[in-house]
Amino acid sequence: MTLSRRAALALPLLAAPGLARAQAPWAPSRPVRLVVPFAAGGAVDITGRLLAERLQPLLGQPVVVENRGGAGGNLGADVVAKAEPDGQTILLGTASILAANKFLYQRGMPFDPIRDFAPVTRVSTGTVLLVVNADRPWRTFADLVAAAKAQPGRISMGSSGTGTPSHLTLASINRAAGMEINHIPYRGGGPAITDLLAGTLDMMFDVIPALMPHVRSGRFRPLAVGSAERIGYVPELREVPGMREVLPGSGIDMQSWYATVLPGRTPAPVVARWHEVLAQVVRSADFRERLSPLGFEPVADDTPAAFGQYLNSQLSVWERLMRDSGATLE
Repeated sequence: MTLSRRAALALPLLAAPGLARAQAPWAPSRPVRLVVPFAAGGAVDITGRLLAERLQPLLGQPVVVENRGGAGGNLGADVVAKAEPDGQTILLGTASILAANKFLYQRGMPFDPIRDFAPVTRVSTGTVLLVVNADRPWRTFADLVAAAKAQPGRISMGSSGTGTPSHLTLASINRAAGMEINHIPYRGGGPAITDLLAGTLDMMFDVIPALMPHVRSGRFRPLAVGSAERIGYVPELREVPGMREVLPGSGIDMQSWYATVLPGRTPAPVVARWHEVLAQVVRSADFRERLSPLGFEPVADDTPAAFGQYLNSQLSVWERLMRDSGATLE
């Protein structure tokens, strides 16, 4: 009886190490891939690299940014959709990839954004900025509209791809202003910005982080933001008009977001750990101080399920934008 009593008393002690291991949060076992589904140099890439350098000390492994551009972001996203669901590969996606492309590519979509991904959290939200090469004569949005109407199709705009927020905003202002600006899609914002700097293109709508360095250098001139109202979180853009001012009654209010997703069937504890570290980064003062001046506002959803609900609600928003633009890549 004495031996049995001692054995019984020892059982909790013997079980404790295993219990502690079971409760330990998931951690990657090797370097993590953060897939950015656009070319290097664009706003998604900038955001991905800001995240990667802050995630590494929290995860205890290097976080390697892998640029996989093409097909409006679908190629890189498909890499993650088909990756092992072990937490070692994560996607930094966009509203276009996770909500709009479903209606742009339709039967040609290689994945389903709801079925094939495990939602984690948004990381940022913001609008798009209209800039022109500073060598061009247009100093206001009205100047640009007048020139576009005088020479239909002569003014060219590069975008990060068909069906992206930059393209959809152009389609909206073309329709609202009754003008024709020529749309030239690229495989990501970076190459389009390079051509705009070289003067090959005239203008561009793109997310603000990618354009602000060139606005500050004087190479690009900002004419409008894609949101209905002016924005106040970038000091240099506080006097730049919103769509309600330049196209009153158009109803244009372009808002975009970036978000993280894991391969579908990723275990819940792994998703929870990714949400925990990403939310910690995104809600930090350091991340806000780096991101806000670039033109995006950090945002983290309270739970992966909350982001999943938001993503579902965004499908109808982007379906309408795609339908109104007439864009299709079937």
